[in-house]
Amino acid sequence: MTEAESLRRSALRKIARRLIPFLGLVYFVNYLDRTNIGFAKLTMSEDLGLTETMFGLASGLFFIGYLLFEVPSNLALHRFGARRWIARIMVTWGLCAMLLAFVQSAGQLYAVRVLLGVAEAGFFPGIMLYLTWWLPRAERVRLIGAFLVAIPLSSALGAPLSTAIITYLDGFLGLEGWRVMFLLEGVPAVLLGVVCWFYLTDRPEDAAWLTPGERGALAAALEAERAELAPAAEGSARRALLNGKVLALGGIYFGVVYGLYALSFFGPTLVEGFSERFDTEFSLVQTGAVVAVPFVAGAIAMVAWSRHSDRTGERRWHLAGPVIVGSLTIPAALYLDSPYAVMILVTVTAMGIFCALPVFWHFPPTVLTSAGAAAGIALINTLGNASGFLAPYVTGWARDATGDIDTGLWIVGIVMVTAGVGAAVLREGPRATNGGRRGEAAPFADSTAQGG
Repeated sequence: MTEAESLRRSALRKIARRLIPFLGLVYFVNYLDRTNIGFAKLTMSEDLGLTETMFGLASGLFFIGYLLFEVPSNLALHRFGARRWIARIMVTWGLCAMLLAFVQSAGQLYAVRVLLGVAEAGFFPGIMLYLTWWLPRAERVRLIGAFLVAIPLSSALGAPLSTAIITYLDGFLGLEGWRVMFLLEGVPAVLLGVVCWFYLTDRPEDAAWLTPGERGALAAALEAERAELAPAAEGSARRALLNGKVLALGGIYFGVVYGLYALSFFGPTLVEGFSERFDTEFSLVQTGAVVAVPFVAGAIAMVAWSRHSDRTGERRWHLAGPVIVGSLTIPAALYLDSPYAVMILVTVTAMGIFCALPVFWHFPPTVLTSAGAAAGIALINTLGNASGFLAPYVTGWARDATGDIDTGLWIVGIVMVTAGVGAAVLREGPRATNGGRRGEAAPFADSTAQGG
């Protein structure tokens, strides 16, 4: 091993210890504040007079504000720096999350959910952009997987936590349990936003916690990758927004995230429906515990799968395979006659979704650089998270229209399998030489940066 390689690995170990756990923690809080409305629904719907369609609309309206401000927010992060901008995002979304505790009508719920989306816009793509400033491609999937494990963990731990708050703190401060949940779960975002201002470092060259040798070796590795990608990568924000490759990746991400949000928002409803379908009874806390199971399995699978992808260097089938498996198991679960069998297949679906997420985020930086990366990654996340509006709304509407959740979950399967097929046709491109790993894929056969 050369001295430069030794220093680069030392730098990555420090990055893995310092940045990934903190970013994972803030994303844990972020995803919980975004999706805890699914647990509030179990008692909130009666208090506010919500139908299934109205709840689906309230869940999805978050993404209207989120999508409108996603690209501008990420461009602002590129201009002002991650430390300042991520801190601003966290404080404002935490305050909006706490404001949900005081809504008195469906209309007020809709309005605050839109505000929450505006406040949070740019957080996730900002983190993805930020990590590309620190992580070479060869190690990126593994470490992004360690960061993204916050998604299943937020549901796995958030499910029993949220339902316990609703159950046992009902009446605290004179508020209903679901209001207490919104209030308490919004506080950590504000506090962590303040910490973020002092804790994060914008770029490797600014990291006093790396030695000069480590900073130099890491900078050289990242610069070599940028030079390698320059002929194929999109550096202009305007051209990145018109890049057909970016739009195609956004379509694939749409299908993956559609399944994620359908499970996140309607998982508690699916388990609650076991009482009628299988004559079983679960308390609110027990429902939270059952809902947590697929997400625990998803967290374990995500870490193992992302490590396997980095070890083998293969990306395309590490993305397509889990999505296709997940797309087939979710509608199949509807035809089983045991709650245990249903939860096994729902768990497989969750594992498929979570295995695909970190591998997907390998692809955008292979076609995007500089301001183009800020705009393009934000656009991909915007297109994907459009499913955050459609998935809960369509699933809720389908349940109101048909009386059960089956049609909505069939739609989930169809959307996901389309994304899986799209991922399967991604072609292997230039191979990474960094660290000797094989199979670093650039999406699509054409290595030129064509717009539109």
